[in-house]
Amino acid sequence: MQTISATIDTRLYRTEIKSSSDNVIIADEPQEMGGKNLGFNPTELLAASLASCTLITLRMYINRKQWDVSEISIKVDFERDTERNVAQFTRKIEVIGEIDTTQKQRLETIANSCPIHKTLTHSIEIKTTLI
Repeated sequence: MQTISATIDTRLYRTEIKSSSDNVIIADEPQEMGGKNLGFNPTELLAASLASCTLITLRMYINRKQWDVSEISIKVDFERDTERNVAQFTRKIEVIGEIDTTQKQRLETIANSCPIHKTLTHSIEIKTTLI
């Protein structure tokens, strides 16, 4: 189980997020939302999770196959249609190296198999306890 803890200064929206392995990131809201823009906003963190997981999964696969790929980059757009209650991520992945069309198709399949992609596209349960 992964455990993340977060604390917020009640006077600000700046939130310090810590992993069980002592990594730290800062989340905040943009100034127009009352924050100080000191870190990623929660929506950006969600898109960043998908982006980083996708890239790491692709890099692992490419390494295992020993394909000649020097660079992989990704852009993730996130939109939420509140009227229809639909959220949409759009990923644009660029792979630089010597790969053919068949390999590119395989990489698209692998991108759709990253753990965060699977989490976001399957049922999610959130259990909350107020203590």
